[in-house]
Amino acid sequence: MRISSILVLAVALAGPALAQKPSAYPSKGQSASQQSKDDHDCQAWAQQNTGVNPAQAQQAANAPPPPRSGGVARGAVAGATVGAIADGDTGKAAAAGAVVGGARQNRQRREAQAAQNAGGASAMTAYWNAYANCMGNRGYSMK
Repeated sequence: MRISSILVLAVALAGPALAQKPSAYPSKGQSASQQSKDDHDCQAWAQQNTGVNPAQAQQAANAPPPPRSGGVARGAVAGATVGAIADGDTGKAAAAGAVVGGARQNRQRREAQAAQNAGGASAMTAYWNAYANCMGNRGYSMK
């Protein structure tokens, strides 16, 4: 469980860094207006060829996490059931079950959010790679 938490954190932190727009430097004397036109054209080309719309990808990345789905309540019910069967102390068992159910629910939400971030980052990485290839073919040095 500890390794999966570290992996989730690493993916969540690495995702945004991978999906940043590369810098383009004119290497054939392009004017600022030509660079602006090339930038616009290459972003449109990257969107067409990857199917990624950066505005939508940004909205998805900023979307709130999904609502809680009752993990605490399910854990409490399960704990009360086990407590009734085991020693008759349903109150303590329900409380313990609620804690376990809440912890499981929180872990699942973190993992789902990290997976969403990782998917968005890889899509944006593909988009920016396509953009960089287009700009490179138009005579820009990319960093």
